[in-house]
Amino acid sequence: MNLFATLRNLRRRHGLRAAVVVLLSAVMTATGLAVASPAQAQGLAGIDVSNYQGSINWTSVKNSGIQFAYIKATEGTTFRDARFNTNYPAAHAAGVIRGAYHFARPNSSTGAAQANFFASNGGAWSADGLTLPGALDLEAPPSGAACYGLSTTSMRNWITDFYNTYKSRTGRDVVIYTTASWWNTCTGSWTGMASKSPLWIAHWGVSAPSLPAGWNNTTWTFWQYTSTGSVSGISGNVDRNYFNGSASRLLALANNT
Repeated sequence: MNLFATLRNLRRRHGLRAAVVVLLSAVMTATGLAVASPAQAQGLAGIDVSNYQGSINWTSVKNSGIQFAYIKATEGTTFRDARFNTNYPAAHAAGVIRGAYHFARPNSSTGAAQANFFASNGGAWSADGLTLPGALDLEAPPSGAACYGLSTTSMRNWITDFYNTYKSRTGRDVVIYTTASWWNTCTGSWTGMASKSPLWIAHWGVSAPSLPAGWNNTTWTFWQYTSTGSVSGISGNVDRNYFNGSASRLLALANNT
């Protein structure tokens, strides 16, 4: 796929931010100024995927050293990812520790409604040694207001509603995926979730991630460090992640022990 096609696809999926990062990465690589690998390169390797990646050979993914994956399940209260029902069991069969994620649409329905939809359509949890707690993807939409037209108080209440409902349904604390800029802007630098939810921080092209209010440099759990990675078994770009801990700690998170 050429650069401009990649930009179009990434903009549809992640919005303008992803497209800008890809363009900068291409320019920096061409000029010999590519960013060095993240300092936490010794962390456990993982990916996150959706229907955007197309068909995936999960055995090849596992054999390439990927130990965990987050897989898109739902969005709002009506969208189910077309490849989730293939990817989720296939990752499990290959021995990849996997979890589901939900793309939040806080302007379309309540947090409780979306948590219930997520839990009923792939986001549930089981203590089978290969299932991570579900993740709530909180970021700007591909188009429209970055904070979905909600005040900081309303956004906090929406997140709390989702969290409480998801925990009631599954017994697990939902993982929060976000960026420092989105979180601090749209929740008013709220610290109220840091003691409850594991953090999945997105920050690309840096040696260490900037974190949202409440979390600190020792408390991120997952770090999405690039959107333009590559992995055997997947054609095209894929988001790459690290887990901040050992294999035994990843298994403990999966098993809630």
